[in-house]
Amino acid sequence: MTLLTTSKEPLRGIIPPMITPLLADGSLDSESVEKLIEHLIAGGVHGIFILGTTGEFSGLSYQTRRDLITQTCSQVGDRVPVLVGVTDVSIEESIALAEFSVNAGAYAVVVAPPFYNNIDQKELTHYYLQLADAISLPMFLYNMPSHTKLVIEVDTVIELSSHERIIGLKDSSAHAVYFQTLCHAFRNEPDFVLMVGPEEMMAETVLMGGFGGVCGGANLFPELYVALYQAAVNRDFDKIKYCQESVMEISRNIYQVGQYKSSYMKGLKTSMSFLRLCEAQFASPLCPFSDSEVEELRSRFDTIAANLSLHSA
Repeated sequence: MTLLTTSKEPLRGIIPPMITPLLADGSLDSESVEKLIEHLIAGGVHGIFILGTTGEFSGLSYQTRRDLITQTCSQVGDRVPVLVGVTDVSIEESIALAEFSVNAGAYAVVVAPPFYNNIDQKELTHYYLQLADAISLPMFLYNMPSHTKLVIEVDTVIELSSHERIIGLKDSSAHAVYFQTLCHAFRNEPDFVLMVGPEEMMAETVLMGGFGGVCGGANLFPELYVALYQAAVNRDFDKIKYCQESVMEISRNIYQVGQYKSSYMKGLKTSMSFLRLCEAQFASPLCPFSDSEVEELRSRFDTIAANLSLHSA
């Protein structure tokens, strides 16, 4: 497999799926974007991924997406790679956003299968190859079956990896056997990047041969996830156990308030408002927590933050 010269060394580490700070009118909160980017970079992250699921891309206008791409790439500069989600139901819109990202200075694009239409693996392969031929940035496949209702099957990934612009895959299936099968399939292709989405299993996938994690919680506590990743790379099992316990407490307490399918997104962004990194404003159809839910979350958050501060002291 031949990679583009822009790829150089394969991407590894913690690549937070950055939330999109919004104002009450739904426009981009540029002041909070600036604050959040500096928070992430100061926390030691290895890249930043914008306009993914956690970035609420599907609820954003194209103007807001372009505004976020422009500001993020400009502010980050060459400090870390910027990955841009260009998933859409229209391939023309994905191509347009990918080319906008080129001009802004992005490192790569990330693309989940087009949702809504029922397609098979042959059609999916054709779609990705058509898209890869039409853009000039490296591309990561994005396996997100809970949202797209379609798995990018392992054989499809293998076939697509022969395209010079398709350089890796982010897997958010939370299916360990699927990810292990990918690691086995690419055991002789050390430049094909395999990243995992669910932060709860990031460390174990790095131990299995994965390249790192696209961890939502790194928006809140980037140092924790960077430490967990580094512990997995170093096979420091005592440190892994210590950090993993904190990650699981975040997952159990921050992402599971209320009876919403969107509890993860609500919990993450509302907790970030407690750190004054953004406002708890969501792209429709998501809506804020009730006052009582915010109060419950704040109590949980304060306990976690205190424990993390205590352990880092």
